[in-house]
Amino acid sequence: MQVDVVLIGRNEGQRLVNALAAVQGQARRVVYVDSGSTDNSLAEAEKAGALIVNLDMTIPFTAARARNAGFQALADSDTPPELVQFIDGDCAVVDGYIAKAAAHLAADDGLGVVTGWRSEIYRDKTIYNQLCDFEWRRPAGPIDACGGDMMVRANAFEAVGGFDPTVIAAEDDEFCTRLRKAGWRLERIPQEMTRHDADMTSFGQWWQRAVRSGHGFAQVGHLHPDYFVRERRRVMLWGAILPFVALVGAFITWVIPALILGLYAVSYLRTAKGLGREGLPKSEAQRHAALLTLWKFPNLIGMARFHWRRLRRAQMRIIEYK
Repeated sequence: MQVDVVLIGRNEGQRLVNALAAVQGQARRVVYVDSGSTDNSLAEAEKAGALIVNLDMTIPFTAARARNAGFQALADSDTPPELVQFIDGDCAVVDGYIAKAAAHLAADDGLGVVTGWRSEIYRDKTIYNQLCDFEWRRPAGPIDACGGDMMVRANAFEAVGGFDPTVIAAEDDEFCTRLRKAGWRLERIPQEMTRHDADMTSFGQWWQRAVRSGHGFAQVGHLHPDYFVRERRRVMLWGAILPFVALVGAFITWVIPALILGLYAVSYLRTAKGLGREGLPKSEAQRHAALLTLWKFPNLIGMARFHWRRLRRAQMRIIEYK
């Protein structure tokens, strides 16, 4: 089966050059969807022989809309796509992965999506990059959803109407949920897929990414109430309910906030221990656990932002962290 690539990006610089170079010889065609770059991205994509789609930036950007535009460019061609590998502009496909993923899809007509392992190029540059790298490394086998680096059967994509362009975060989870509900299966194969450059160097970037994740929990959960259930419950418990009880309880006795602080301490220790069991060194597990314990608070802000926008029927605009 033939594989085409849809690569989306904006001002990715050398990362885009690397991404374009990595797919040379691995795919039939490459479509680059640009969302208003002011650097040399368009020139580099043209040099690499990619079909260029300039996204209409008079409409608020979402990654979902960019991916749909790339797929549509393929669908409108004289040779419609069979399999499409979606890639973000800060990722480079590992040599040989596309052929392996395509063979896996070709062998099973019930599979709608195949993904692999993403890893960070500069994993140990910052703790935030380390967190991303750990997040990407999930077990192989049947899955409910995956990130934006995925190979999709074209007829499955068309059957569910592609990505929802109104979803600003976790649009890949939302898309995968509709695929599963339509009867398609998804799988992660035990293969290195892409090398990613998070380039997350500050606490502020990490915080904004966590806010965006919270927005995704709420928006996708609103569309699919059976999805992100545990995530939303955790955010509400640790980010809202316990702090509220501690605040109110402080007017009664200091014991109540002290007990709740103790619960956070226990949660932190359990998280650090769990990360250690999954293979992280002790010091790294402890640092990660601290951020994961704090993670619920920006998540709560993101969830509240979604519902505030929803109630006001305001435009869902993306939350950028870099």
